[in-house]
Amino acid sequence: MDIARPDLKKQKTRRLILWAGIAAVAVIGAVILVARLKPAAPTVDSSTVWPDTVKRGNMIRQVRGSTGSLVPREDSIELIPAQTDATVVRIRALPGAQVTPNTVLLELTDPQLQQQVLNAQLALKASQADYKSLQATLRSTLMDKKASAAQVNTDYTQDQLQAQTDKALYDLGVISGVALSKSKNTADQLTTQHQLSKEQIDMNEKAIEVQLASSQTKVDQAKALLDLYQKQAAALQVRSTISGTLAQLPTPVQVGQHVTAGTSVAEVIQRDKLKAALQIAETQARDIQIGQPASIDTHNGVIPGHVTRIDPSVLNGTRTVDVALDGPLPPGAVPQLSVDGTIDLERLTNVLYVGRPALGNENSTLSLFKEDPEHKGAVRVPVKVGRASVNSIQVLDGLKEGDTVILSDMSRYDTQDRIRLE
Repeated sequence: MDIARPDLKKQKTRRLILWAGIAAVAVIGAVILVARLKPAAPTVDSSTVWPDTVKRGNMIRQVRGSTGSLVPREDSIELIPAQTDATVVRIRALPGAQVTPNTVLLELTDPQLQQQVLNAQLALKASQADYKSLQATLRSTLMDKKASAAQVNTDYTQDQLQAQTDKALYDLGVISGVALSKSKNTADQLTTQHQLSKEQIDMNEKAIEVQLASSQTKVDQAKALLDLYQKQAAALQVRSTISGTLAQLPTPVQVGQHVTAGTSVAEVIQRDKLKAALQIAETQARDIQIGQPASIDTHNGVIPGHVTRIDPSVLNGTRTVDVALDGPLPPGAVPQLSVDGTIDLERLTNVLYVGRPALGNENSTLSLFKEDPEHKGAVRVPVKVGRASVNSIQVLDGLKEGDTVILSDMSRYDTQDRIRLE
């Protein structure tokens, strides 16, 4: 028969309780240990990041104008205004057309100007007729005076000869002194008349010159007025005086439109005289100087150039920088063509530099991920940077030559100090 052993049952129970307590303590310890462990570094696909290696050497500081366009130079624009109040009756060329000197762009009409031309023609003919009539009258008067002077001159010559003859006869004792005195007085009187007649003719000729000059002035005025009206009439056929492209006016003219004198009715731009107008951020434009070299990308070729003007005004956070083109324009280069441009500010020699990070400004301290030598992971490090260019930035502290850092946007890992790369 079986014998009951209560002491064995108690021992077994105590053993189970002991083991259960040990297991519970182990579980609690494991939980505490796991809780104290740092979270595992996140894994990042290495093909999705943009790494670059720190280098030492020369770095060219540049600024970029990503929004720019080709615009006409100041000496390449011909703006054609209407010469008189007129009405557009015909448009002969549309914007974008290639024109040459004397190409008719549009036709205007001005009935009042046509009447003014006719009146000016009649006024010129009348003033010319008045001039000729006055000239004939003055010449006739002058001829009469010259005829009278000629008669005086004849009498003067005869009396001079008579006086000389009487003097010889007196010396011979043929005539008396009274006769000689009378002959001499007559000769002296005609000498005075002869001198006065000459002076009178001279004064008359000068008076004729003055009167004819006054009449000629009226002729010249009438002719100038006619020339003005004729030029205005010729300008009713609006023509280009240069070769280029007909541009689009801000307010295009239409057939039947009435335009006033001075209104721009056409604009021609010489295609080979363009410049680049770049929009540069105000914060980057402060270091730009006149004459600095630049490169303009027309997306069909890169053209060298240099800075010629920096607009002092700021619009929407940017300033306009004009770049003169030092090379030939590529095919398809037209006004208002969108272009990109870079301007060289300065050359930094023997400096540490790396590609410009997606986030971060110059002269600041950045937080970048530096890859380990095996490129299997990266740790966050502070990097002090200096002056920046379009694609690179100067490294002042925190990195050394040969280090590899991640330049792409890593803001999603701002809470991580380490990442794994796969």
